[in-house]
Amino acid sequence: MANQLSSLVLKKYGDLKQRLLFLLGALIVFRIGAHIPVPGVDAVALAKLYESASSGILGMLNMFSGGSLERFSIFAIGIMPYISASIIVQLASEIFPSLKALKKEGESGRKIITKYTRYGTVILALLQSFGVATFVYQQNVVVTSQFEFYVSTVICLVTGTMFLMWLGEQMSERGIGNGISLIITAGIVSGIPSAIAQLLTLTNQGSMSVLMAISIVLGSLILIYAVVYFESAQRKIPIHYAKRQFGNRIVQGQSTHMPFKLNMAGVIPPIFASSIILFPATLVGWFGSADSGGWLSKLATLLQHGQPIYIVLFASTIIFFCYFYTALVFSPKEMAENLKKSGAFVPGIRPGEQTSRYLEKVVLRLTFFGALYITIICLIPEFLTTALNVPFYLGGTSLLILVVVTMDFNTQIASYRMTHQYEHLIQKTDIKSLSRH
Repeated sequence: MANQLSSLVLKKYGDLKQRLLFLLGALIVFRIGAHIPVPGVDAVALAKLYESASSGILGMLNMFSGGSLERFSIFAIGIMPYISASIIVQLASEIFPSLKALKKEGESGRKIITKYTRYGTVILALLQSFGVATFVYQQNVVVTSQFEFYVSTVICLVTGTMFLMWLGEQMSERGIGNGISLIITAGIVSGIPSAIAQLLTLTNQGSMSVLMAISIVLGSLILIYAVVYFESAQRKIPIHYAKRQFGNRIVQGQSTHMPFKLNMAGVIPPIFASSIILFPATLVGWFGSADSGGWLSKLATLLQHGQPIYIVLFASTIIFFCYFYTALVFSPKEMAENLKKSGAFVPGIRPGEQTSRYLEKVVLRLTFFGALYITIICLIPEFLTTALNVPFYLGGTSLLILVVVTMDFNTQIASYRMTHQYEHLIQKTDIKSLSRH
């Protein structure tokens, strides 16, 4: 029996250790790939080009790709085409009846939707990689022929995106947490040391005052505290269970609560909003660079950070995806039916349709304040960057993603350990009962 107990303990802690080690190995592979350059480009000339435009759209793209765009590596366009394809497929599944039916078919339908998402990723990655190749070729930093450069760039960038998509899926399946979110978070974390070094350099050179540097650091810490505070906020709805009879035994009614987070959509809205804005803005910026003074160039200027059109679009898409994603993951009618079947009810609310309407009203109210909170957190650095004239990209989206994904990762680990402890106790009880017989 002692051998069986020891094997259970090893299994309990060994599985978690293996998952964490796999996660660490996958992130190391991601960081190695971020330093493998696409052939045919003068790296020194490209670095100088990036320095002159690192505070706009390029800075945000570089942040999401973990510095890959700055080095023009095989992961230069990152995972954003996959995110954009996921948005398109999810929106289409709410519009087209055939896709909506697939969502109700369980695992088989999910596999077909995943296949469509992958096809969409390939198409968007082809378009974006062609746009990147066009932009880089126009900057006179290419050292090979045009045909060779376009072919090698498109192949490398599309392959890099598909590899990241596969790596993210493996991290979700064999690791802990959402693999795509962790890849984006790892890219953001990798840029923190260089941002701190740049801040110190600007302060030492006199380009930025010490007071401004301290204000940026304190402001970031205050925003982190605000994100942690609001992400921990919950609305607890009281739930009562009626008195029930099981055979000859009567179980007294119990009281509990149903927690609803203020931000039920997590980091999905700012990621989706960034992807929606970045894709057309980047293409317009790349193709508009060859049309200086034309309408494309003017449109690219209007979509830059700090511009009113960019801020309005960014805020609108964040609010839209807060409501859209909450509607996808939460069904008040289904929850009301489950409560009714289990003999539970909300005090003062009749089970069934009235409970469904009440839960919908609560969630809509929470989503409004959650969307407002996310929008403010994402836009504050945008206004500060413009007002203080900060010469590098400072994003509330990256800070929100970093904090929320880290909190979610800790919750996933705690939940995983609790589940396995519960299974371990059940198996231990079974072994003891067998040993008595």
